[in-house]
Amino acid sequence: MFVSALALSGCGNGSVHSDADAQRAYLGLDASIDKAIQLGFDGFNSPSTGANIMAQTANGTLHGTLTVTGQVDQGSSNNKNMTLNTNYVAYSDDGKVTYDATAGSLPVLAMSLKGIPTGTVTGSLTGTLTMSGELKNTVVLALSFSATLQSGGNSTVVRAPGTTHITGTATSDYGVYTIDVTR
Repeated sequence: MFVSALALSGCGNGSVHSDADAQRAYLGLDASIDKAIQLGFDGFNSPSTGANIMAQTANGTLHGTLTVTGQVDQGSSNNKNMTLNTNYVAYSDDGKVTYDATAGSLPVLAMSLKGIPTGTVTGSLTGTLTMSGELKNTVVLALSFSATLQSGGNSTVVRAPGTTHITGTATSDYGVYTIDVTR
């Protein structure tokens, strides 16, 4: 009877609070955050971008896709803002947890590029993804990032390697995982 009471006390919405699982809810997405930022840059550097960032897509390591679309400021200023949508469809890098976005409320990737081509970029990725597989329900991302810009040649701009700093939280039924990584 005592064991049953302990087992039930940690349950809620079909999940049990676990720091390790809260971490796994984010770590399954970790590489995709960098992919999403890169897809935004790919769209920004596309020669026919105009105000719209045309669909830029990357595959999950094991299955699914991540597609980024949105808008970028126009004009000749060396400062630009982008507001992008990130659509995760059956996305998985580890084969254990799969992530999907809801069509009506895609996570938003916002970026502000200052002093192009050698200035800085700051931004955020916020929104909710549904998890399936070994973890269930949702994970809510509240991430911020910054990096140094450099010229990529051929009138393009890229992030300088090793300068992207990502902070924030990933909140799920399993708990809150705090992110603080530099790549």
